[in-house]
Amino acid sequence: MIATLIILFISAILFVSGKVRSDLVALCALLALLLCQILEPSEALSGFSNTTVIMMIGLFIVGGGIFQTGLAKMIGSKVMTLAGNSELRLFLLVMIVTSAIGMFVSNTGTVALMLPIVVSMAAAAGSSPRRLLMPLAFASSMGGMMTLIGTPPNLIVSDTLASAGFEPLGFFSFLPVGLVTLLVGILYMLPATKMLTSKEKEKEGKKGGKSLKELVKEYGVTENLFRVHIKSHDSKAIGQTVVDLNIYREYGINVLELRRSTGQNRFVRTVNQQLASPDLVLKQNDVLYLSGEPEMITKFAEDYSLRLLDKHTDEIDGSSSNASMDFFDIGVAEILIMPSSSMINRTIIEAGFRSKFSVNVLGIRRKKEYILNDLGEVKMHDGDVLLVQGAWKDIARMKSESTNWVVLGEPLEAASKVTLDHKAPIAAAIMIAMIVMMVVDGIPVAPVTSVLLAAVLMVITGCVRSVEAAYKTINWQTIVLFAAMLPMSIALEKTGVSEMISNGIVTGLGGSGPRLLLAGIYAATSVMTIFISNTVTAVLMAPIALQCAMQIGVSPVPFMFAVTVAASMCFASPFSTPPNALVMSAGQYTFMDYVKVGLPLQILMGVVMVFVLPMFFPF
Repeated sequence: MIATLIILFISAILFVSGKVRSDLVALCALLALLLCQILEPSEALSGFSNTTVIMMIGLFIVGGGIFQTGLAKMIGSKVMTLAGNSELRLFLLVMIVTSAIGMFVSNTGTVALMLPIVVSMAAAAGSSPRRLLMPLAFASSMGGMMTLIGTPPNLIVSDTLASAGFEPLGFFSFLPVGLVTLLVGILYMLPATKMLTSKEKEKEGKKGGKSLKELVKEYGVTENLFRVHIKSHDSKAIGQTVVDLNIYREYGINVLELRRSTGQNRFVRTVNQQLASPDLVLKQNDVLYLSGEPEMITKFAEDYSLRLLDKHTDEIDGSSSNASMDFFDIGVAEILIMPSSSMINRTIIEAGFRSKFSVNVLGIRRKKEYILNDLGEVKMHDGDVLLVQGAWKDIARMKSESTNWVVLGEPLEAASKVTLDHKAPIAAAIMIAMIVMMVVDGIPVAPVTSVLLAAVLMVITGCVRSVEAAYKTINWQTIVLFAAMLPMSIALEKTGVSEMISNGIVTGLGGSGPRLLLAGIYAATSVMTIFISNTVTAVLMAPIALQCAMQIGVSPVPFMFAVTVAASMCFASPFSTPPNALVMSAGQYTFMDYVKVGLPLQILMGVVMVFVLPMFFPF
């Protein structure tokens, strides 16, 4: 017992610190249980063959099919257009549509899908995205409470009940509780989000409504912008490419774009804008737009006999005389780096934005800091917002990289003109068939079989492009974390730790009745979820809640629901759930914003659930 408690204690400290990946912590804990001979190898590895883990893998693939066919985005964007310019309708639709999508796909995927749509809608309605993005994150968690497959804690408590010999929970057993959480969330968040929009922050928050030039100005790109004209026919730059010149390594200069005359006509635009691609050969009269240190710009111009233009000099007939970022053939957009992105801790150069997507990175917004110099060597962090420049078609192509980033502030027209892929009806049919098989008792197919069948059909029918693409849709960190932590609950029961903890809780609270005991279980789970992931919290608390209920001789079902609701309804920290973290940078929230708005909601939700759960599921 002592060894188990020590392993659990050390694991909890590492989970809270966040300095070591959570899946690695779980694997180390699993190895420690094996080395201490607390678990047999078959027990330690049982998590990787657990039906709940296999279901989670299948659900990731099904969700990937729904996203890759454009089905989810089409539904979300079409419904969101009903809001028009009404801020109230927009708020209600954000909460309702997000929770509806969150019933069937992961809450992280739901937020990634809805975030650019919501930013665009807020801009159109003249509303601040700050009032909508936090409700968006919270609603995705509330939607997960409505179905068995909505969130991992739901699967965990159902599996715990089934393993103890009780009837497993049905697909829609969670729906009444989920609807209550959504109702409480709407009634609370509607007035509470006003705390997020002081006049100054409202002004900051309406970035989604800024023009492209205002966006460039916000990052300060124009203050670091220079133009050089290849005027002399003797310039050594003529006939060479940007790669040949080795401008970045030699001078630390970024070549943002090239402008080339296409003819002499003062009545129409005769300037061709393009990025300086590696194979683009420079010609006489080309104008290069550069960013870098002024002295290095001057040195580069002198070395290659280039004319450095001031802001009063016309570069080409028919063009602006100012050194400004114009948006004809090329544009700019912001992309938000997601928590699960493979780009994290990679430099801009290593990420290959120019080689893979033909875009430049002009600047990085990290919290309230703007990084503009030596961008190539800057390592990306979770939550960074990158200002990228490229051809409109290349910026649109970046939206396909949904696992790495979210493109923010896409135009409202683009959001509403989502083309429904020809595979989308097939994806919809597969998902509906999966749900029917899980809901209808007369169909003799186990839930895990339904999910696996749906996942395989998504690949076979081409809704997910390939088997490799299917593997990429799976969040392996979550799978390994869950599978490695499940044996911890076996160790807690095997060594008597669960019984000891449940005895302590029952002794302290059981004598005052089951409702107070339920409140204690809910509070303990809720506090734990602030510091460690909701999946780990559910794995640890579910067997303890089960033991508590059995010791006082009441139904364990309301106690199981207390665990899953408390684990999922964590709003007091930006790091307690991936959706909370995902909207933090996009909404420019601070940690205290979550405390001010989220903590009261978390407490309110607990109070409501202590009274509501016994009504739905009597003791």
